Amino acid sequence: MAAWIKMIQDDEADEALLEMLKLARTPHGTVDNVMRVHSLRPNTMRGHVVLYRAALHDDTNTLPVWLQETISSYVSILNDCPYSLANHWANARHLINDPARAEVIEAALKAHQPEKAFEGKELALMQYAEKLTIAPGKMVKADVDALKDAGLDDGEILEANQIIGYFNYANRLLNGLGVTTDGDVVGYYKSPE
Repeated sequence: MAAWIKMIQDDEADEALLEMLKLARTPHGTVDNVMRVHSLRPNTMRGHVVLYRAALHDDTNTLPVWLQETISSYVSILNDCPYSLANHWANARHLINDPARAEVIEAALKAHQPEKAFEGKELALMQYAEKLTIAPGKMVKADVDALKDAGLDDGEILEANQIIGYFNYANRLLNGLGVTTDGDVVGYYKSPE
C-alpha cells in the first residue's frame, strides 16, 4: 500500500484526472505517489505540480540546484519525512558529485548540525531552514538580515523561503497520508528500471 487513502490508477481515471496525471508525469513517464495521492481531488494535484515546479528547479532560480536539493533534504530530515528525503537526498548526492563530501553533509544534517558541513551562505541557509521549519512563529527580521549579512540577495532569500515552505507543505501531506515510495522511481536522476 503506497498511501492510507485510495489513489486512482491511470486505467481507472476519468478524462479530467487523466489530464492532471499527464501534467504530473515525471521525465521517467511515471506519476510519483506524492502527486498521485491527489487523484481524488485533481484540482489539488494541479496546484501541487505548479507550486513544486515553481519553487524547486525553476530555470530562473539562482541558487545552485545541489543546494536547492540539500535544503529540501534538510527540511525533510527536520520533519522526519522519509519520502521526500529519499527522493531529494538522492538528487542532492548525485548533484554534489563527491561521495565523501555528500557523506559529511548527510551526517551533519541528520545530526542537526549543519555547521559541521557548511559555512557562510550555505550555513546561513540551513540555519534559516531549521528555524522556519521547527519554530515558524518565532521568525524575526533578524533571521532574514542574517542571510543578507552572509551575502545572499533578496531573490535568493525568496527562493530558499519558497523551497522551505514547499517542503514543509509536502512533508505534512506525505506524512499525514502515509505516502510511501512503493512503485516510484526514487530520485530525478535515476534511470527507470
